Amino acid sequence: MFKEIITISKTYAICKIDNVINDDLLNLNVVFEENNKKILGEIEEIISDEVKITFLGEFLEGKYYDGIIRKPSTNSKIRIINNEELAELTNYNDPMAMILGLSPLYNNSPIKININDMWSNHIAIFGNTGSGKTYGVARLIQNLFNMKNFIPFNSVFFIFNNTNEYDNAFKDIGNYNFNFHYKMYTSNLDNEANILKLPLWLLSVDDYANILDITEYSQIMIIEKMLIYVSLFSRNDEESNKYKNHLIAKAIISVMYSNQVSARIRDQIFSILTSCHTKELNLDVEVEGVGYTREFRKCFDIDSQGQFVERVLITDYIKRFVLENSNLNEEYVPTYFTIDDLEVALNFTLISEGLLLNEKSYNEALALKVKLHMIANSSLRSYFDVNNYFTINEYVSNLILVDNNKRAQIINFVLEGIDDRFSKAIVKVFSRLLFNFIKDLPNRGSMPIHIMLEEAHRYVQKDKDNDILGYNIFERIAKEGRKFGVIMDLITQRPTELSENVLSQCSNFLIFKINHPSDLEYIEKMVPNVSSDVIEKQKSLQSGTCVAFGKMMKIPMIVKMQIPNPTPSSSNAQIFEKWMVQWKNS
Repeated sequence: MFKEIITISKTYAICKIDNVINDDLLNLNVVFEENNKKILGEIEEIISDEVKITFLGEFLEGKYYDGIIRKPSTNSKIRIINNEELAELTNYNDPMAMILGLSPLYNNSPIKININDMWSNHIAIFGNTGSGKTYGVARLIQNLFNMKNFIPFNSVFFIFNNTNEYDNAFKDIGNYNFNFHYKMYTSNLDNEANILKLPLWLLSVDDYANILDITEYSQIMIIEKMLIYVSLFSRNDEESNKYKNHLIAKAIISVMYSNQVSARIRDQIFSILTSCHTKELNLDVEVEGVGYTREFRKCFDIDSQGQFVERVLITDYIKRFVLENSNLNEEYVPTYFTIDDLEVALNFTLISEGLLLNEKSYNEALALKVKLHMIANSSLRSYFDVNNYFTINEYVSNLILVDNNKRAQIINFVLEGIDDRFSKAIVKVFSRLLFNFIKDLPNRGSMPIHIMLEEAHRYVQKDKDNDILGYNIFERIAKEGRKFGVIMDLITQRPTELSENVLSQCSNFLIFKINHPSDLEYIEKMVPNVSSDVIEKQKSLQSGTCVAFGKMMKIPMIVKMQIPNPTPSSSNAQIFEKWMVQWKNS
């Protein structure tokens, strides 16, 4: 078949072949063999009776090593790789390997991947709609749970998707082994048993920044003060009530002695007492004067000189509530509270010193109030309604555990029926919460998890987090997560919309067919060590077939993914069956 070597360059060789050209030679691997030297190459082009073979690596004592130092000589013999060499390239004899798929170039020979090389690294999975991407992902996980000698009992996959397409593929995972369990949470409020819930007290300042979609850095300080106040007020004791009165009194005093007309001052004080009030300080409380009482709101009547008729009475009454030395520690301590408590705390934040008379700061705080009020009075409230207090450890345990204290290996979050902005905020909150939980475990890397993001371009974007928060949670996980065992799997048909910083940290890739030129250009530019040859290979792939490369693969290979069993619910609508009715023409 191979007659002689014509040319040898730094990266490839040109060889003569028999006149009868066999198109099946394309992409096959060959070995240049001479004495004890065995150089691996791949047939990249066939032109007339010549082939171009790209050098890939070298076999030494039966082991494959990527890259070459020595080039083959023109006297080397060339042959197609044998079964032993193919087994080495496909990890066939690795006891810690699982099936990835089949090789269509080598008679559907199994291609295996080492568990650590695959699942200890961030993964990117790209492909057009209809390329078999979802089927491939489902089969990949099913293969993991269908290993013969080992079972991934301690594995944890958190899947985030805007549809329930993976439910059918994983809900019966226990059929593989009775130790396996699956759990689904949904944003569909009709499914009361499995509605996703986020305890408000477990959320950080950054989480609230995402949920409330802040636009200015100064709003972070408003959120910080809101959380301090909700922590104090949730105690609902005499001391916290005194502090409420202190805040209201200080706010009224600051307005009373501002350089404004009396009518404007009265309106602002009424606004303060409408949103923030106690049994001692409200518009209806009876204030005692000398020999009479007056309703507090009546104290702000304006006389003919434009002054409050009871200015002295107002001042004397209010000053009794000002605490000169408060013993309350203004630090946020996680405790049980509701979204209504959070609204109250934000109202007190709005009247706190430094905000009320600063128009810019007040407007920024008011924007947060509007957003929080919208959540509290819409269906979104249901995701934060949690009846009992529990710690972060208890919360994560509840996420994973199923009935009878058995653990689920696959936890599927279906974010359907909510807009993209709120979906992205929810995924960020869960990702940050899980990352911080895993990072703070006493034994580093003791509980590795995967955060699998279907339609990842909806979440992993270059957004304003870096400018406002100083970081993006997905970028932080991408850079630091592997050290602690927090791994991301990015599944998308639009890689161009992904954050470049996140994609650059991915070490394993499954590329199904992609046609859009900008996506192809982006992949070639951003994906480490991807060659133009890999890009060209995926253009002609059949549905369900991908190009796999990265740390999990010794060389890039075309992989045919087997059909998952059962399949996910991701196929197209059956138009013929739904539209057509048999017509009998009489």
